Formats: sequence, structure tokens, C-alpha cells
Amino acid sequence: MSILNVEHLSHGFGDRAIFDDVSFRLLRGEHIGLVGANGEGKSTFFNIVTGKMQPDEGKIEWAKNVRAGYLDQHTVLEKGMTVRDVLKSAFSYLFEMEGRMNDICDKLGEAAPEEMDRLMEELGTIQDMLTIHDFYVIDSKVEEVAAALGLADLGLDRDVTDLSGGQRTRILLGKLLLEKPDILLLDEPTNYLDEEHINWLKRYLAEYESAFILISHDIPFLNEVVNLIYHMENQKLDRYVGNYDDFMRVYEVKKSQLEAAYKRQQQEISQLKDFVARNKARVSTRNMAMSRQKKLDKMDVIELAAERPKPEFHFKAAQTPGKYIIETKDFVIGYDEPLSKPLNLSVERGQKIALTGANGIGKTTLIRSILGFVKPISGTCELGQNIAVGYFEQEGDGKNTATCIEEIWNEFPSFTQYEVRSALAKCGLTTKHIESQVRVLSGGEQAKVRLCKLINKETNVLMLDEPTNHLDVDAKEALKKAIDEYRGTVLLICHEPEFYRDVVQEVWDCSKWTTRVV
Repeated sequence: MSILNVEHLSHGFGDRAIFDDVSFRLLRGEHIGLVGANGEGKSTFFNIVTGKMQPDEGKIEWAKNVRAGYLDQHTVLEKGMTVRDVLKSAFSYLFEMEGRMNDICDKLGEAAPEEMDRLMEELGTIQDMLTIHDFYVIDSKVEEVAAALGLADLGLDRDVTDLSGGQRTRILLGKLLLEKPDILLLDEPTNYLDEEHINWLKRYLAEYESAFILISHDIPFLNEVVNLIYHMENQKLDRYVGNYDDFMRVYEVKKSQLEAAYKRQQQEISQLKDFVARNKARVSTRNMAMSRQKKLDKMDVIELAAERPKPEFHFKAAQTPGKYIIETKDFVIGYDEPLSKPLNLSVERGQKIALTGANGIGKTTLIRSILGFVKPISGTCELGQNIAVGYFEQEGDGKNTATCIEEIWNEFPSFTQYEVRSALAKCGLTTKHIESQVRVLSGGEQAKVRLCKLINKETNVLMLDEPTNHLDVDAKEALKKAIDEYRGTVLLICHEPEFYRDVVQEVWDCSKWTTRVV
């Protein structure tokens, strides 16, 4: 049975088309991976099917009584709400039913016989619904999911605005799973999740009985949880059976076949045009030339889609620094309370280190404290001589109204417009992206703008905080190659072993020194 039908969907922003006559059908039990390069419109597609955005053309039709649950990259939680409040809000419709049940009970004492029968029937229906949906064991269900996602250790009565981005994502994911919707719409759910909770979500989705659509650039994750791939490219949406690896095999074969057919047809067109040009003026061969021209006019010309620019990242090297890059002595990081034990760390020139561990234990705070952005609670941190640091923040400013060109020009005022455009193009951004405001770009495109600023600055130390979040497959590969070739020192926060395993010499498990229970 079809849960969702999308017919003849077209949409764009200004003169930039995102979809052109796209159709899509979702059946019960399908586990779909929605894939494509940054900026192809995956999150826009979710916004359209959930009604947050109206398409330019097309029809979106949900089956009756279908409840969709959407994990959005940009959901905001309000101050004053506790972890328990957010999780229990998954059952708000049941609490409304309970309120109606209590109202009915209050009215029964004064109701006339006919009214009594109607109220008793409604009361029975509500009680059955509450029982079926486990209303009377809500607290234990909340605690079960909270424990699975590591939320119980945070404290269910903590204010959600006191938590890290990853912890808030886990709360929203827990709420969504408690809602048990008929379809899950998950937009980059592994961003901000640590390895342990990614593995838990992987098991949960692999066994999930209902349908879901998953946007992700995490290939190992996709391979284990989806059975269908929808590929978004050049304003089209194509369906492939199997996981991501199956899709790539078929996609590469189709691409090769289309390129071969294009070459054959172009050769035929060239020969026909040549024959017509040489023979149309001669009386004896004019009819043959006209016949060839008719064939040309009727031919369905094969068109190859324009290749998306693949990003190229190359970090510029500053002068060689001293032997010791970072040395800390009894360094305690934190804000109102300590996040770490006293740390005595030493980083030498050329070391590449991955910082791992659960979200919220202080990895970002450590980097920001080393850089002097956050004052330590106690202890000292000394940076070596001739240090030139490049820092990639986990998230940019979501309200940035500057265009990409202005963003780079502000950072490098000596650049010509050609140099600015060329720098952004090398990071995989098209002309239309380059001229857009940063805030309207997708998460991956915004990350490429921030990387553009980083690679055009001379550095000998890179501090990278979750640089792979939002990046598509090509961008991840380009970034991995750039880090591997970089001769400087690297501190990398990352939850993707497939990404960091081959480019670092050491992995620091930050859970060994944190004081935070997660």
C-alpha cells in the first residue's frame, strides 16, 4: 500500500531549478536512502513533502491517517524544557485523549440517559486507544529509549539548552522513535552522534518494521539499513534496488552505457551533417541529402548531464614551527564546572591526532580552550613558536546574509574577483552557489565555504571539529586526501573511523579524561 505519492514535482529558488517533473512513490516497509551531492535538494524535498515548503508545481498526497515523523537538521529546543519533557511530548496526543477522558468522567454524573450512552461509548473507545498505545507505561518506555541513546546518564531533568548539539540531536531522535510514526524522515541523523549511538541507531533501523526515508552521506551506515536508493541528480530522482554499493555498481554501468551511446550518436550526427553539406547542392544527390537531413531532424539527441565540479582541497603551508606545538600543564577545561581531569598533553610538529569519544565530554571545549576562546578552569597551555592555526568550526552562522563572494573577500581583501570565484569553484561550488547568500545554502555547501577560507590561509596547525558533517562523498574523499598530504600538525574531532583511520597516527579517547557522565 502506498504511503506517499509525489507527482510531477517541480521547484526552484530564483533561476536555480532544484526539481524538474519529479515523481516518487513510497510503500509500507520500504527502507529508502535518499542520496546525492550537496545542494541537489534532498532537505528541500523533505520540506516539501512535510508541508513546510510549497512546491512551484506538482501534487503531494499522503495516505489517510498516516503519521510522519521528521528529524530535522535545524530543529530548535526551547529553554526551560527538560530532557524528560521533550521525550514525553512524543505522547502529547495521548495526554490530550486522557484530558478528554477526564472531562467525560466529570460529565457522567449529570448526563441524561441518551447522553450517558454516547459518553460511555466514547469513553470506551478512548480507554482502548490508551491501552493499545501503552499510555499507562509511558514512563518506562521513555526511560528505556533514554537509556538506549545514553540520555539517562545526562539526567532526564536537565534543561535541554544546557546540552551539546549532539546530545540535543539524540533527544530529538529519542522523541521521534517514541512517537512510532508510520514513516520516519531522517535528515543526516548520524551528524553529531558518536560511534556507540550510531551503532545503536543502525541496529534499530535495520530491524524497523515501518517505512523510512534516510538522507545520509555515511556510506557504511546506508549499506546496513536501506534496501532502496533514490538518487537525486540534475533535477531528477532515480530509483535503484539494493543498498548504496548496489546502486553505485548499476549507476556506473548506466553512466558508461550512456556515454558510449552518446559518442556513437555524435559520430553518426557528424557523418550525416557532413554528407548533407557536401551533397545538398548537387542535383543528382539532393534527394539523398534531404533524406539524411530528415533523419537528423527526427533524431532524439542524447544529452549528457553536466558534470558537477568535484572539490579539490589543498592546505597551504606556513613556515615550519618549533618542535613542540602544544603543551598543557594540569589543564582543566570547563565552564561553570570542570569537564576534564588535569591534563598534561604534548603535541609535536607533524603529529596527526583524532579526538574521539561520546558527545558532550569536552572535545570541542578542549580545542577552543587551547585556542584561547574558552578560559580554562585551571592550569596552563602553551603554544610553540611560529604557530599558524587554521580552525574549522563544527557549525557556521545560520543567519549569515553575506554572499559566498563577500564571505571570502572579507577574509582575503587582496583577492581579485576572479581569484575569489576560482577559490570557491575549486571547493565544488557552482556559479549560482557562489552568488547566493551563505544562509540559503545546504549544510554541505556552507561547510565548503568554510573550508575555502581555511585552505586559502597559510597554516602549520589544523584544528578540525567534525569537518565531515554534511559533506557529500566526493568532498569527504577530497578532504581526506588533503589532510593526508598536509605536512603540518592536525587535531581532528571525528566520529567516522572510515575517514580518520588512514590519515592520523594517534587516536585519543577523550572519555578517559572527562569528568562528564554521558
